[in-house]
Amino acid sequence: MLEPIFASDAGTLFLAQAQSSSWSPILIGVTIVGIIVVLVLGAILLKDLGLWFQAWLSGASVGLVQLIAMRLRKVPPSVIVLNRISAKKAGLEVPSDLLEAHYLAGGNVGRVIRAMIAADKAKIDLPWEKSTAIDLAGRDILDAVKTSVDPKVIDCPSPSSGKSTIDAVSQDGIQLKAKARVTVRTNIARLVGGATEETIIARVGEGIISTIGSAKTHKEVLENPDRISKTVLAKGLDAGTAFEILSIDIADVDVGENIGAQLQKNQAEADTKTAQARAEQRRALAIAQEAEFQAEAQKNRALVVLAESEIPKAMADAFRSGNLGLMDYYRMKNIVADTKMRETIGGEPGRT
Repeated sequence: MLEPIFASDAGTLFLAQAQSSSWSPILIGVTIVGIIVVLVLGAILLKDLGLWFQAWLSGASVGLVQLIAMRLRKVPPSVIVLNRISAKKAGLEVPSDLLEAHYLAGGNVGRVIRAMIAADKAKIDLPWEKSTAIDLAGRDILDAVKTSVDPKVIDCPSPSSGKSTIDAVSQDGIQLKAKARVTVRTNIARLVGGATEETIIARVGEGIISTIGSAKTHKEVLENPDRISKTVLAKGLDAGTAFEILSIDIADVDVGENIGAQLQKNQAEADTKTAQARAEQRRALAIAQEAEFQAEAQKNRALVVLAESEIPKAMADAFRSGNLGLMDYYRMKNIVADTKMRETIGGEPGRT
């Protein structure tokens, strides 16, 4: 009866035979290396053989040589095979070469296949070329397909902007604070190159401000909030974007401050300050003119005093020349005294 031979016994037997034979050390080394290479290749082939057999059973066959070539090109064969099987089971035929090319281009093969399956079930036209272009453009193609099937709601303004309402002022000066909810779905045809959600939010906000600003009174907006949504929706704000706006609903409209009254108050205060500045300017000018007039009066008074100081000299010359008599002098004195008396009675200041 033969006893089983274990691996250690086989190795010992091999070395014993090698020592008893005429094998050289080089031949032994080459043989050992060859055995290791065969074992490694066998392990790789065994793994690839499992993937090949799995693909063959699923009807999405991939050549064994292709699987080995994928490893040489640093492409995970499992990613390609499993996604090809998923597509095949969903009724889509996507060659492994296209899957491999998209992976090497930096795309997400699994996300593209799942998006194509979801689009096919929803009867949305999404060919391989368009889906890979969208994926390579950095857009989430799977989320886009989901949004196309199940529309999503966008808050306007966006909570990330830090604002809770869109503020606008009607023509009567009353501020209104509005909140809107925009229901959109993805437009697959415009997904590449189309604007994002931020553009939709900005356009809707602009439309709300324009609509409220064109209202004559804030009461018109409060009575018919749907007027805002109808007006904004009629402007076609989804043009050039990756979305199609289904509806714009005004969630809330609140009355804010009386901006018109505040502006009028501020304007009145500004006008008051302007008038006060102008009055102060005129007052300063009047004070300056008064000072000039006083200076001119002092100058004239000095001239009068100077002229009066010449009178005694003239009188003395008149006495010496005989042109003025004593009686004439007394009469002149009487006239001066009479004039001072009249000025005193009349309340007018006299001259000394």
